[in-house]
Amino acid sequence: MAYPSASDSTVQLLSLWEGEEMLETALTFNATDEANRSVVSEFVFLGLSSSWGIQLLLFLFSSVFYMASLMGNLLIVFSVTSDSKLHSPMYFLLANLSFLDLGVCSVAAPKMIYDLYRKHKSISFGGCITQIFFIHAIGGTEMVLLMAMAFDRYVAICRPLHYQAIMSTRMCILIPAIAWILGLIHSVAQLAFVVHLPFCGPNVLNSFYCDLPQLIKLACTDTSRLEFMVTANSGLISVGSFFTLMASYIFILVTVRKHSSGGSSKALSTLSAHITVVVLFFGPLIFFYTWPFPSSNLDKFLALFDAILTPLLNPVIYTLRNKEMKAAMRRLCSQLVGYRKMP
Repeated sequence: MAYPSASDSTVQLLSLWEGEEMLETALTFNATDEANRSVVSEFVFLGLSSSWGIQLLLFLFSSVFYMASLMGNLLIVFSVTSDSKLHSPMYFLLANLSFLDLGVCSVAAPKMIYDLYRKHKSISFGGCITQIFFIHAIGGTEMVLLMAMAFDRYVAICRPLHYQAIMSTRMCILIPAIAWILGLIHSVAQLAFVVHLPFCGPNVLNSFYCDLPQLIKLACTDTSRLEFMVTANSGLISVGSFFTLMASYIFILVTVRKHSSGGSSKALSTLSAHITVVVLFFGPLIFFYTWPFPSSNLDKFLALFDAILTPLLNPVIYTLRNKEMKAAMRRLCSQLVGYRKMP
């Protein structure tokens, strides 16, 4: 019987050792590959700035304007609801706009203010999708509502004798219902494609909130068609709605100019407020979804403006020249503090 020599044994041991090492390397590679293919559980925000001094200023600025937005819009909603003199279609739609602005300023701003305290600014995948859902649902609803407000002004100025018949109670209830349905359809139609995208690698968003354009670019697949769909859905709708509204307001202004009655100045004041709100609302949207050369700093500035300032400017613009609204707000404030002014 032949016995293996020492050299043969050494060769066998070396072969076994190399085989185990190759197996261990393969297992490690497979584990790493599986980790890379796993679904991203959270996204990290770069935020507005890395400087603590600037973040402190942003915290003070954002907190003040966020609270002012909440107080201003709540004051409009309660004033219209409680004051019988404001129970008209125009003020009803204005109260609905303020209610939507409460949602606009509460979707991204609280999270942003909270993250200014933190080094690791993150949001879960589910939280990111939820944020996008409400941004587009409320944004789409507000878009339809602004068009309804333009229609209300058209009927009031161009067809005053038919105003009560057209803007009836049924119409006032139907407008917000249709606006919310279209807003929800707009949001769900886009998220239906995004939630199934594979996110397996990068998870850093150069922003302070989640939105579709930046999120889509993090997917581990070709998203060129989806980016086009988002541009067509959000970008073209925003541009089309903006120019439709501006055309309608120009038509109303031309109609008002032909009449030299005493109410023309009041109509012009009301329309100028509507046009200002439309520009503030659609300006950032058109830039976000149609501008081909993205700029991080400009994007962040417009996003901050849209999330914090626009919901505050809307109640200021609509109430600045409106004597009835200002009187109703004063009466409501007097009731809240337990003081009634003498007639």
